Amino acid sequence: MKPLHTLNVDLADRSYPIYIGHHLLDNPALINDHIQGSSAVIVSNTTVAPLYLDKVENSLQSAEIRFDTVILEDGEAYKTLRSVEQIIDTLISQRHDRKTTLIALGGGVVGDITGFAAAIYQRGINFIQIPTTLLSQVDSSVGGKTGVNHPAGKNMIGAFYQPQCVIADTATLQTLPDRELSAGMAEVIKYGLIHDADFFAWLEHNIDALMQRDIALLSEAILISCRTKAEIVAIDEKESGIRAILNLGHTFGHAIESAMGYGNWLHGEAVATGMVMAADLSQRHGWIPLDIKQRSVALLQKARLPVQSPEKMTVEQYMDIMAIDKKVDRGVIKFVLLKALGEAIVTSDYDPSKLKQTLTNC
Repeated sequence: MKPLHTLNVDLADRSYPIYIGHHLLDNPALINDHIQGSSAVIVSNTTVAPLYLDKVENSLQSAEIRFDTVILEDGEAYKTLRSVEQIIDTLISQRHDRKTTLIALGGGVVGDITGFAAAIYQRGINFIQIPTTLLSQVDSSVGGKTGVNHPAGKNMIGAFYQPQCVIADTATLQTLPDRELSAGMAEVIKYGLIHDADFFAWLEHNIDALMQRDIALLSEAILISCRTKAEIVAIDEKESGIRAILNLGHTFGHAIESAMGYGNWLHGEAVATGMVMAADLSQRHGWIPLDIKQRSVALLQKARLPVQSPEKMTVEQYMDIMAIDKKVDRGVIKFVLLKALGEAIVTSDYDPSKLKQTLTNC
């Protein structure tokens, strides 16, 4: 099948296309045209591999590309250096050189791990992103953030490293568990909150059909989300400025993931609650009216996402974990907050007493 949409992430000599469409994995050329050399290693997990690995293997076989496969355990708990070592072990033992291409087939965890392995093997090799979850299609596969977790904090080990292409096959969303679909919708809603008030209103109007997996509407949501992220990444590839607004809700959300144990809360679930907390803190400062916060909560609830912080998390836990967030600057925690619907800022100019109120009441 031909892509329904093709976007370009404009990064000079590191630019690459994002293909969006239905049954794209049945089109071998989309993969094979981005293989460098004559060998590849496919990285997937125990959940995705039984569903889609054969399609990727068939594509490589059709072009007589030698390949090996690494199957990781599924889940955020396996986003570790040990998983990276599994990939590196295969690359070395099977004598893969600098012309080899790594292929990430799976959700955000697989993509982040594979991209990081590609960044560090022989100081950098080619890799392709084939995201199979909504969250990875609209967010983690685009922009070149790669890495793994550390017990003390999420994504503390990693690198910026861009793929050769992203192939977002919407057919893979048909096998996605409902909980994973909701988790991905959190990142879709984020784009409306930080950058596009009209898109937020469109989501409010279409959320029921989106949750019913209307493919045309999902494709549109993926297109708009990827276009927004591509535009921001093109301006600020390594998050020295505007790109940080993509982290709305993430400072709170990463604290939830860390405190609750990686994988117990899905990333999108934690981000959803984090966005409510960010909206609450913004509203307490008088930057957004109460109805914007209420609309945000209502939309997240319609997407079947949690909007309340875990009961057992304390203010002290939040503060301790957030103190090692990547956005901390000279000991001060920076937050992505809302100045209006569709307008986000990164700031350390907030009232600590209001932050405590948010942590206590959300």
